[in-house]
Amino acid sequence: MDAVGILLLIVAIFFIIVLFRSIKIVPQQWNYIIERLGKYRRTLEPGPRLLVPFVDNVRAKVDLRERVVNFPPQPVITADNLGVQIDTVLYYIITKPTDAVYSIDDYLAGVEQLTTTTLRNVVGSLDLEKTLTSREEINARLAAELDKATDKWGLKVTRVELRSIEPPLSIRDAMEKQMRAERDRRAAILNAEGTKRAAILNAEGEQQSQVLRAKGARDAEVLRADGQAKAIQTVFAAIHKAKPTDRLLAYQYLQTLPKIAQGDANKVWVVPAELTKALGGIGNALGGITESAQDEEEVEVDTSALELDDSAAQALEAAEKAAREVQDIGEGKKPVNNELPPAPA
Repeated sequence: MDAVGILLLIVAIFFIIVLFRSIKIVPQQWNYIIERLGKYRRTLEPGPRLLVPFVDNVRAKVDLRERVVNFPPQPVITADNLGVQIDTVLYYIITKPTDAVYSIDDYLAGVEQLTTTTLRNVVGSLDLEKTLTSREEINARLAAELDKATDKWGLKVTRVELRSIEPPLSIRDAMEKQMRAERDRRAAILNAEGTKRAAILNAEGEQQSQVLRAKGARDAEVLRADGQAKAIQTVFAAIHKAKPTDRLLAYQYLQTLPKIAQGDANKVWVVPAELTKALGGIGNALGGITESAQDEEEVEVDTSALELDDSAAQALEAAEKAAREVQDIGEGKKPVNNELPPAPA
């Protein structure tokens, strides 16, 4: 190869290098910071772009997508002088690539230090309980403070999250004991409420049962009284319909005398005030029976064939004696005496 060929080869290689350094393809969501001879020239946006070779230089490639940074746990002291370890997660985007490159040397380190100081400032004004229960409030205050401080760096903090808050071991043990006691208290309250409710339901059930039993007994008594009233009315109506005579009434009275005399406890006879009138009525009835004996056939009852015990025999004898006395009174053979014979033994 002669000198001309070598020269053409060198020119071709130089042309390729110049072409390569002159064309830049910027990806989507990226910006390139271009410097010309050490001075900021422009910002390349996505797409193919041309540069002046050996004069323009790419200072920095800036990613415009939202980025997530996880900072290591930071020791923070609360308002009640308790040390906790807080792990934070930061979400941010670059809105001004030139400020992010030229306003600060390392914006990630700056954001980390700013997050630490702001977190200590916010959490230092809260006690431990408030810190554990106010994550949303802490996140909002951190996001607002960081967004305001990083605006001059061309950054926008979209969100800050407290991923974990680790109190000391002794505090965790005390909190676990407190939560266990609270759960036991709630369980005891629920158990007491359940027992109370069960007792109330049992009492209400017993009350309703007693009320229903009382109503049932009342209805039964009412029905029984109605039945007895209807039975008495029926008997009364039947008696009036049959129109009993004095003979029948006298005979029924004589049949009742032995029943009154039955029993060991029946030692005293109750003598009504109208006994004289009753005996007179019986006498009249028996007198009528005597007068009508001529027209009617006399019926005698043979009691010898009946086997009676001692009490029944005595009662029958007393009844027959009373009947004879009443018959004598009715015929005028014996004066009326208001005293009754003694009751049979």
